[in-house]
Amino acid sequence: MKKEYKMMRELKRLKSIRGSGTELISLYIPAGAQISDETNRLREESSSSSNIKSKTTRTNVQSAIEKIIQYLKLFRVTPPNGMAVFCGNISDTPGKDDIELFSMEPPFQLKVNLYRCDSTFLLGPIEAVVEAKDVYGLVVLDGREATIATLTGPQIRIVKKLNSTAHAKVRKGGQSAARYERIIEESIGEYYTRIGDSISDMFAAQDFKIKGLIVGGPGPAKEGFVKSNTLNYRIKILGIYDTGYTEEYGLNELVEKAQDLLKEQEASEERKILERFIQEVSRGGLAAYGYANVKKALESRQADILILNNDLELYDVEYSCSACGKTVSEQRNAPPKGKIYHSDVDKNEKCNGSLNVTVASDALEVLIDLADKSGVDVKFVSSESSYGKQFLMGFTGVGAILRYK
Repeated sequence: MKKEYKMMRELKRLKSIRGSGTELISLYIPAGAQISDETNRLREESSSSSNIKSKTTRTNVQSAIEKIIQYLKLFRVTPPNGMAVFCGNISDTPGKDDIELFSMEPPFQLKVNLYRCDSTFLLGPIEAVVEAKDVYGLVVLDGREATIATLTGPQIRIVKKLNSTAHAKVRKGGQSAARYERIIEESIGEYYTRIGDSISDMFAAQDFKIKGLIVGGPGPAKEGFVKSNTLNYRIKILGIYDTGYTEEYGLNELVEKAQDLLKEQEASEERKILERFIQEVSRGGLAAYGYANVKKALESRQADILILNNDLELYDVEYSCSACGKTVSEQRNAPPKGKIYHSDVDKNEKCNGSLNVTVASDALEVLIDLADKSGVDVKFVSSESSYGKQFLMGFTGVGAILRYK
């Protein structure tokens, strides 16, 4: 989770950057692409950029391209999942350039290969997957074939394909109609069992943390499969949809048709966890909130679930007083800037010496690190619902459900 959190923070920072012109470059390189091909492409883009009318924009674009080319020389092959590179002038001061490069390997295999130069970075292909909270199972089938996949954000990953010859069997002479029908039914039953076993194996491989299964297909086979009861009892069927296709086209169609269901599922999961948390707090039960209390619960292994607001920024800052030499600390929503005095941090302190920062760490990263080390589940929640707003405003956006007190 720590790696995903760092990527979320990096994406948030990239999202806030605005170029003074179309000078911010986004480059997506898919897994298996040739670095030399990407370098040649960038040189062509650099040559084309000589037509940009604004001298400042032209210079910044060419400088960013050259910086990316030099960076790519560090790689002999692309990383296993491909890579996304963002580069451009991020300076807020007119006339002062600051060409900075950001690079990341996404948590899924990139399939898109693109170059874009704009006033903002193109983050869509990677942002939705990094921020995705849940994984869902998908299956599209008809009487002849079935495709099984997982869905994380917008990313569909095909896990298995199965074929059936049940409906293709030809009646041979001498067979009675009843026997022929029985053979067909047995073959269909075997086909459904193979699909059910494959889906159950997929869920088991992820410790049944997949939220549920969405079923689709162009004919009655999908309903027949659902009624066959061949799935592991722990797998919940979330919805059944008509699609015109199977295989990859069918999966894309299924996801598109299930958008309302997926949004409802995400909101429902968030609501359940926050309802449980608020109920525990209201009765003085198994809950803690606030950075210090939650950190203590994680360190003592009392915490079962760590809950964090996904818009929250929190820094744990330690200071040394220049006058009295005391060490003081505080949590704040932004890194300290300018002069800070002892009495600003501790209202009961009479000393008003200036404070020097000795340690400034990302407080949420500290909590996530502790959670990862002790196997605590981490849940990010939004501020969009009434429960989410209450969690942020009333409980500081940091909470935990405890195993014991």
